[in-house]
Amino acid sequence: MKWFSLQKINNNPLRHSLLPLAASACLLLASGCEGNGNSAQVSTNTGSTPAASAASPAAVQTPGATEAEATPSPEASATPDPVSRKLSGMTLEEKIGQMLLVGVQGKTAGAEARKMIAEDKVGGIILYSGNVGNLKELVQLTNALKQSNSGNPAPLFISVDQEGGKVSRLPDDYAAFPSNAAVGSGDDTTAAGTMGELLGRAVKSSGFNMDFAPVLDINSNPDNPVIGDRSFGNSAELVTRLGIAEMKGLERAGVIPVVKHYPGHGDTSVDSHLELPVINKTETQLAALEWLPFQAAIREKADAVMVAHILYPKLDPDKPVSLSQVIIGQQLRGQMGYEGVVITDDMTMGAIIKNYSLPAAAVESVLAGSDILLVAHEYKNEQAVRAALLDSVKNGSVSEARIDESVYRILSLKAKYQLTDEAVPLPDLTGLNSDIQAWRKPFMRK
Repeated sequence: MKWFSLQKINNNPLRHSLLPLAASACLLLASGCEGNGNSAQVSTNTGSTPAASAASPAAVQTPGATEAEATPSPEASATPDPVSRKLSGMTLEEKIGQMLLVGVQGKTAGAEARKMIAEDKVGGIILYSGNVGNLKELVQLTNALKQSNSGNPAPLFISVDQEGGKVSRLPDDYAAFPSNAAVGSGDDTTAAGTMGELLGRAVKSSGFNMDFAPVLDINSNPDNPVIGDRSFGNSAELVTRLGIAEMKGLERAGVIPVVKHYPGHGDTSVDSHLELPVINKTETQLAALEWLPFQAAIREKADAVMVAHILYPKLDPDKPVSLSQVIIGQQLRGQMGYEGVVITDDMTMGAIIKNYSLPAAAVESVLAGSDILLVAHEYKNEQAVRAALLDSVKNGSVSEARIDESVYRILSLKAKYQLTDEAVPLPDLTGLNSDIQAWRKPFMRK
């Protein structure tokens, strides 16, 4: 059901500091990474300064910006834009829910999944290989999850890690995609763009609207246990050119791309699913290599960026990227001018829960500037994170204005892609599979 037109967003002074919303678009609202979670927790400090952003209904100033550069808030306009009106009518519980993107158990929409959606009002779901059966089962699952969202303020993000190669979650009914490294070996920008379109068509056909791709990490460390052939290659120029092409291809297919893993996971020698990687690079070194693809994506108006769980002691000696106001707030938001949605990698990875209390880390991440917290494993973890965020607002450690910044970005992104909770039909994959098979021929091993 259409609940507002986006016409007024384009006339609002905030328009250019947010996502590029098409003038004729209408917002239709119908009402990471896979790792093993565990409960090892150590407390952490939550005293960071809230991250500032230009895309903020509270007009919080971006770190490093002058007062004159601060963007006016929607409330400053004589006629508030539709996203602001929607936001103003939401409860705190509904707003906190929008900031949670959670995993579910099994191949059907079980009681816990339905509770997280209907009662906790979570803003999105991520599905992993353990959730995916055959095509019919997958479509039934995505449709059931959307149905559970009936009556909630905004449609769900239904997300997946569908990169190609070894990180492929779709059922065997779909023709397989080669790895990014295989595509990178062809050094064909057009082919990478077609890859994005085909990935988008594939995930969209089974009910997804968000793909955690493309990988913009540069494979600069041959001993890296987690990136490898998930990267397009070891050249910043190649990764940038092909990664941006794939990102735009996904956009053309109507699927939200999430570029990852900022500021670069390619030089790690530790898997963040298991432990906290430490990279002793300076800002100058990062600017010469790892940052380049992400800076290009920001220039191309990337919709969403996933931040990694990596400690860069020379940038922030105390906190990994996903909890760092220095790296998210000052560098990504401030220096690079990123105004889109920031999503964490899975907060239940070993890199976080072996070193921090999960609830405290969630609050730290929001204070640092994250908009969406990915909590991929276990209902109890979603409950703990949700309670921590609610308590942080109620006790004043996080302002509701800071929450509103993130929810404004989230609702704007859902508006841009005209997300709905409408069911998708069981697709006929004949044409899509034929197109994938024809496209992939140059990249398949002989």
